[in-house]
This record gives sequence, C-alpha cells and structure tokens, in this order.
Amino acid sequence: MGELETLISELTSEDDARAARALSQIPQHGEPALDFLLNLYGSDEPDQRWWAVVALSSMDFPRANTALIEALEDGDPTVRQCAAAGLRQHPIPNAVPRLIEALGDEDRLLARLASGALAAAGPEAIHPLSQAMQSEIPQVRIEAARALGQSGDPDAIPALFAALNDTSAVVGHLAEVGLERLGVGMVFFRP
Repeated sequence: MGELETLISELTSEDDARAARALSQIPQHGEPALDFLLNLYGSDEPDQRWWAVVALSSMDFPRANTALIEALEDGDPTVRQCAAAGLRQHPIPNAVPRLIEALGDEDRLLARLASGALAAAGPEAIHPLSQAMQSEIPQVRIEAARALGQSGDPDAIPALFAALNDTSAVVGHLAEVGLERLGVGMVFFRP
C-alpha cells in the first residue's frame, strides 16, 4: 500500500487522532489525493463524507471546489455544516448562491456557518447579501447582517445603514456592530 493509500486509510480509521494526523499530510500529495478524496466523498457513510469534505477544504483545485459546493446539499447535516465551515477557510466565489440559500436553512448552525463563509467570500458576496437583507424571513436578515458586518467591505455600509431600521432588534444590533467594525462610528437619525 502506498503512502497516499495509507493516509486515506488513516483518515477513515474512525480514530479522530489518526485521522487528524493524516489530514495534515494529505494536501501535500496534491492532485493525486483528489481522486481518493472524491471517491471517499461518494461513500454512503456520512462520517467518511465528512472527513473527505474536511480534506477537500484544504485543497485548491477546481474539482475540490465543486465538491465543496455540492456538499452544501449533502443528505447529512454534519456534512453540510462541514462544507460551510470549509468554505469560510477556503472561500470560493462560486459558492455564494448556495451559501445565500443556506442562510434560511432550518438548521441554524448551518445558517450561521454559511454566514461566516459569506463574510469571507469577498466582494462577490456583498450584493447578494444586500439582497438577502430584503427577505421576509428574520433569520435570513440576521445572518445576512452578520455576514455584511464581518465582511470588512465598505460596500456593505449602505445595506447596514438600511438595516438599522429593521423590524428585528437583532438585525439592528448586528448592523450597528458591523458599522462600528467598518469604522463608521457615528450613526445619524432623522429627527
């Protein structure tokens, strides 16, 4: 058995310490590791798919990026959560539409992780997040405001200013925090 096959075996060993050690070495094998990981992602076992997504998150190849985006719709909630967390660490602009959809997911952890991934996604996420601020669903507006505030992008300022008057106190608070983070320390109100 070759070194890469051994690492994949360790990754699926059901021993988290062994899997974590293997995980740190798999990306060094580059594209040859990708085929093993994509095969592993095709497993019926959610735990194996989860480990595959973790490993794919540390690789920058088009096929790995596509698999990460697809994992946002995996049948297992922990795999979807892992994909969203991975997209925060490894932002992919093409993931923005699916991450926007995830803001309204019933799984609030997934929605929060998607918000974090959108905050890291860069300028491509600002307009879709600004549009999400118009949602009738308060939870979507909350996560969109959180992402806009954490984005560090000055283009988020208009949407955050508009959110100060949101019917949700949480959205208003997140908008204030986001504006402060962006260096907008004074907020003016109409008399």
